[in-house]
Amino acid sequence: MTNLLITGGAGFIGGNFVHYWAEHHPGDTLVVLDALTYAGNCSTVDGVDQCDLVEGDIRDGALVETLLRERNIDTIIHFAAESHVDRSITGPDAFIDTNVLGTNSLLKAARAVWLDTGDGQDHRFHHISTDEVYGSLEADDPAFCETTPYAPNSPYSASKAASDHLVRAYHHTFGLQVTTSNCSNNYGPYQYPEKLIPLFLLNALHGKNLPIYGDGQNIRDWLHVIDHCRAIEACLQHGRAGETYNIGGNEELANVAVIDAICAAADNAFEQIEELGARFPNAPAAKGVPSASLKTFVKDRAGHDRRYAINATKAEGELGFGPTYSFDEGLAETVKWYLDNEQWWRPLNQRPD
Repeated sequence: MTNLLITGGAGFIGGNFVHYWAEHHPGDTLVVLDALTYAGNCSTVDGVDQCDLVEGDIRDGALVETLLRERNIDTIIHFAAESHVDRSITGPDAFIDTNVLGTNSLLKAARAVWLDTGDGQDHRFHHISTDEVYGSLEADDPAFCETTPYAPNSPYSASKAASDHLVRAYHHTFGLQVTTSNCSNNYGPYQYPEKLIPLFLLNALHGKNLPIYGDGQNIRDWLHVIDHCRAIEACLQHGRAGETYNIGGNEELANVAVIDAICAAADNAFEQIEELGARFPNAPAAKGVPSASLKTFVKDRAGHDRRYAINATKAEGELGFGPTYSFDEGLAETVKWYLDNEQWWRPLNQRPD
């Protein structure tokens, strides 16, 4: 049996991981530590009996040490992070506080319990990071691999790069058994409606503009969150301590192509589900008008990276991981989930940040 501490486990990726791990490892104990900021939601992990949700801050080293000791934690999966690039541009301090100082606090607590006063038990600290630490690619550049030099271009990606370096340093200096995964854009259930797919879907349902930065040709690789959970599982089971693994979905798409796919999925849903017109009367699709009519091009975001792409050869070879979702399949499931779970996102869409 494994005792896991999952930071940020009431958020998007962390919450999906809680559900995934509970389903596939029913004998394990899951302790979720989450500050329940705007993007954390208790209801995300409702119904997971083996999960114990603790409201707290990863910067509270005493709390983390107490949880590690009292719950006999042997594995930390560190999701907790400020992650929205736009927010990092308008308010970078929160990103330094959570992503850098918070990660350092977790590492110190893990070192204190597992190494300084521990009994030598096997342990693992797995750190979740992003492909954004590598910077931006031109159209013909090779995809990011684990040896690509870091070149972060936003306060968000800079804070994640710093946290990656701290995790690596705690392994090489102190012997902490760590792994890191740098993933591409995630999508799927339970994603807070500030990110592209849920934001544009909910805007389409409510007849609000779909604001597209610049020319809409910025390219991202899209990874379904359940495939990401599988990749983290593979890192924990097969990853070598001290190593980094790039995790991608093999789905490079321009933002405008993703937005067009969201619009088409919304239009199709209104054609197939008669009651949607009554539920969302302000949607263009409720009136027989294409959702794409809401598309509006706006001034580009400051420092907007042009293209991200993942070379996942190492993860495929060492972990045996490969994505199972196509983007079309994953998007269809995601749209259905949001339509079926209005009670989850409606309160989030109405509350102030």
